[in-house]
Amino acid sequence: MTTERLPRVRASELVGRGWLNTGGRDVTLADLRGKVVVLDFWTFCCVNCLHVLDELRELEEAHRDVLVIVGVHSPKFEHEADPAALAAAVERYEVHHPVLDDPELVTWSAYAARAWPTLVVVDPEGYVVAQMAGEGHASAIGALVEELVAEHDAKGTLHRGDGPYVPPAPSSGTLRFPAKAIELPGGNLLVADAGHHALAELLPDGETLVRRIGSGERGLADGGPHDARFAEPNGLCLVPVELRSWLEYDVVVADTANHVLRGVRLADGHVTTVAGTGEQFMVGGVENVVLREGRRGADVTGRGPAEAGGQYAPLDVRLSSPWDVAWSQDLAAFVVAMAGNHTLWAFDGEQGSMTHLAGTMNEGLEDGPGASAWFAQPSGLAVGADRAIWVADSETSALRRVTPAPGGVVEVRTAVGQGLFDFGHRDGPAEQALMQHPLGVATLPDGSVVVADTYDGALRRFAPAAGDAGSVGDDTSGTRLAGEVTTLATGLAEPSGVVVQVGEGPGGEPQVHLLVVESAAHRLTRVALPASLAGEVLDGGAHRTQRPVTDIEAGPLWLDVPFVPAPGQKLDDRFGPSTELRVSATPPELLLSGEGVGVELGRDLVINPEVREGVLHVTARAASCDVVPLGPDGEPDPEVFPACHLAQQDWGVPVRVVDRGEPGDVPSLTLPLRG
Repeated sequence: MTTERLPRVRASELVGRGWLNTGGRDVTLADLRGKVVVLDFWTFCCVNCLHVLDELRELEEAHRDVLVIVGVHSPKFEHEADPAALAAAVERYEVHHPVLDDPELVTWSAYAARAWPTLVVVDPEGYVVAQMAGEGHASAIGALVEELVAEHDAKGTLHRGDGPYVPPAPSSGTLRFPAKAIELPGGNLLVADAGHHALAELLPDGETLVRRIGSGERGLADGGPHDARFAEPNGLCLVPVELRSWLEYDVVVADTANHVLRGVRLADGHVTTVAGTGEQFMVGGVENVVLREGRRGADVTGRGPAEAGGQYAPLDVRLSSPWDVAWSQDLAAFVVAMAGNHTLWAFDGEQGSMTHLAGTMNEGLEDGPGASAWFAQPSGLAVGADRAIWVADSETSALRRVTPAPGGVVEVRTAVGQGLFDFGHRDGPAEQALMQHPLGVATLPDGSVVVADTYDGALRRFAPAAGDAGSVGDDTSGTRLAGEVTTLATGLAEPSGVVVQVGEGPGGEPQVHLLVVESAAHRLTRVALPASLAGEVLDGGAHRTQRPVTDIEAGPLWLDVPFVPAPGQKLDDRFGPSTELRVSATPPELLLSGEGVGVELGRDLVINPEVREGVLHVTARAASCDVVPLGPDGEPDPEVFPACHLAQQDWGVPVRVVDRGEPGDVPSLTLPLRG
């Protein structure tokens, strides 16, 4: 079986500001002739892009003599256009292939990319043969690579040997890209040392190493401190004292790239997996919950996203990049920021349950009841004295508050943030304030909130307006939290976590220190605050994501999302429709018709001529499975069980509405899921 190929189009030259992982050399397409090339258009803020990096690791290693992966870094946020920040990200995420720095989106535009991530396959003769958006394409690319290798080996156009990758010099230090930290009983600090794939216990000075927990090798393994393995651990949370002896662990760790939660016993450093299977939850995928001992979870027989309130056995459900963990007394559970599918979950180790708490798994900024709220890579959690849960919602550059009630009912409201494409550094009234990709949050003694505003390199403070606490059941739907935003500190290197420490000042008055995890500087830094906790009012300006705007004509528009199964696969309709398409718009008035959910990967839209610009939000999913070979009787071999694969992508397409030209065919907008 061969895959359907695109028309033979020459690949565009790779143009950008410079290259990383090449030993200082520029790379041209002519240099790559004779190799199968995969262009990975990515941006380091995007969790889906990080998933794709992990998906490609095995493929890259298996075909290193014939395959060259080239990362084309086309930034979303202003900070990501900083070459030093990109170099740090390439090191942080262990990117082992050449990376083109494309800050002006020149190569992005040449290949008509419209979403992060986008993958383009170029054959050994320099022709584009496939383009696909989103994650979940590793099996398709693997099959296509094998097909191209066989074809071009036979033609004599395949050249085996080393590619242009040159590994950078290794770095050393006590910490390497630390992510979060907590204060342990007794005053020591426990740090999620993400770059070392381990935990580091430090003395209260924040510098002296006491011990490491984890071997330092990327992987998923339980055991003692020298045998256990992590993969980019992030969030940490102390277990309540009354539960520690019963659960037999003292700290819960969000082991992000392993897609699991780990329990750590401080007495001997023993590590146990307490939630997750080690495989990533794919939105809309089958078998996201493992059948074990007769237990069954939602999404085993259907592809719709799990409903908020759905409850599963912790070790049976697949997680997706858990980024932080916080204890909620009201929920009697650990709240988990599930960045990979834009949701919040509740983990109850005592009762043995994992509950989907909030978020539809669509990416965006929508308030309301947990079951209908939208998040965008929630990455930081903190619980205030009033038991409200504060969320650093990174991709919308937002601060959100989740108000819990018994039974897992929650209400979501936004304090700061404008949406997926607006960001900056602006203080003042909360409804006008802007941040840039925050990853951490903590609460201060006066009830205000400090945010690790990661890409602005700052600490920001949100002070809620008096009387705007709110609770579940209040009529607060559609209303934002009122308050003021100020800046507490600037000049920090990608702060990603904050520990609040309250001590005594020289005169006996309370003195608040913030212990900041400066991830890109590989250190912890103390910031002293005045007793009033006041900050400066700064205005560093507002920014929008700079992507090419797509002109669309007012009136009818055909939306086409091509999908072609990979070689050796077919669409999988064993559990219902194999495809799904969701369409909405910002503002909603942009679409006169065509919004909603359907199973066809194509949709008739009608664009409102009265709305001149906006964003089309499109989510597509397609499930495929391996074709089972036939047995001697001509029937599918009953001993062979087909593997399932899911491709998915969310597009946010900035559009400008232009007047319709001469009557003719209905114009179309094509967003290839896999073509």
